Amino acid sequence: MRILVQRVESAFVRFQDGGETPRSNAGLLALVGFRQGDTEALLEPMAKKLVELRVFSDDAGKMNRSLADTTGDLVLVSQFTLYADCRKGRRPSFSEALDPVQAERLYARFVEICGHQARVVASGRFGAMMSVHLVNDGPVTLLLDSGELGMAPNAPAV
Repeated sequence: MRILVQRVESAFVRFQDGGETPRSNAGLLALVGFRQGDTEALLEPMAKKLVELRVFSDDAGKMNRSLADTTGDLVLVSQFTLYADCRKGRRPSFSEALDPVQAERLYARFVEICGHQARVVASGRFGAMMSVHLVNDGPVTLLLDSGELGMAPNAPAV
């Protein structure tokens, strides 16, 4: 499981049909992707890691506060392209990405779990064409990978 995290001043998602999610205030935008072999066992620890990641400044200006500490907003967007393999040729391969049926189930459950730990303002639509709008704060952009975090022992490092 991978999560590309961006600290934002604001964010929202616009759908191809013209609808859009509520607009967030300061918080995090998280692009979430699943790979083959990922299971529901990853969801709780990855949600906790995301919500408790200390990326917000304290009074001394150090990144020492988490989303939970700031009561910031969280926008979640499914993103299978986080598992693109670009090593060969010019066209990315997505063979490592989890199949859509399983990924949609895991994503829905991840949104639910995050909702118990943080204020989830919005979630993109799984499999939909979307445009993600954000004002990156910092900019601060981080990649959480369950394999690198020791949560999936057989997953290769990025």
